[in-house]
Amino acid sequence: MSRIGKNPVVIPAGVTVEVANGIITVKGKNGQLTQEFSDVTVTVEDGQVQVDRSSDHKDQRAKHGLYRSLINNMIIGVNEGFTKSLELVGVGYRASNQGQKLDLALGYSHNIVLEIAPEVTLETISEKGKNPIVKLTSFDKQLLGQVAAKIRGFRKPEPYKGKGVKFVGEVLRRKAGKSA
Repeated sequence: MSRIGKNPVVIPAGVTVEVANGIITVKGKNGQLTQEFSDVTVTVEDGQVQVDRSSDHKDQRAKHGLYRSLINNMIIGVNEGFTKSLELVGVGYRASNQGQKLDLALGYSHNIVLEIAPEVTLETISEKGKNPIVKLTSFDKQLLGQVAAKIRGFRKPEPYKGKGVKFVGEVLRRKAGKSA
């Protein structure tokens, strides 16, 4: 039995979970998320969501823990939300935003302008003497990770000086340069 899949997901106050026709819908104060599921059964009873499988077939075993984790992330997202912060390390690297448009200066000959999805809240922090930080907040964990990975992909951190876009708290493997 999947150790993750067999644990029930507790539904906090203010969150409603509905299951119908292979689709689970979670509503909360931050928004609403839906997820299709197959090969497992999802039941909602006395404030908990339970994910069960009918056999030990490989597909069902694989999806058992997956759907439990997805449902847990949906419930946490609509109740509390998720946050990711990216740090721009490098001389002249800047970030600014106007509404949902993120403007990045990452050492290229042109600025990169990215339109962020409306479900993601964008904030840029620029303090003198510190690296600029792009703070992303959303109730959809998958979309948040996708947007953060897209921004990081514009200039990944390089291993010699550590210049580039990195997650706050990310530990980079550094290499020694040329030995004199």
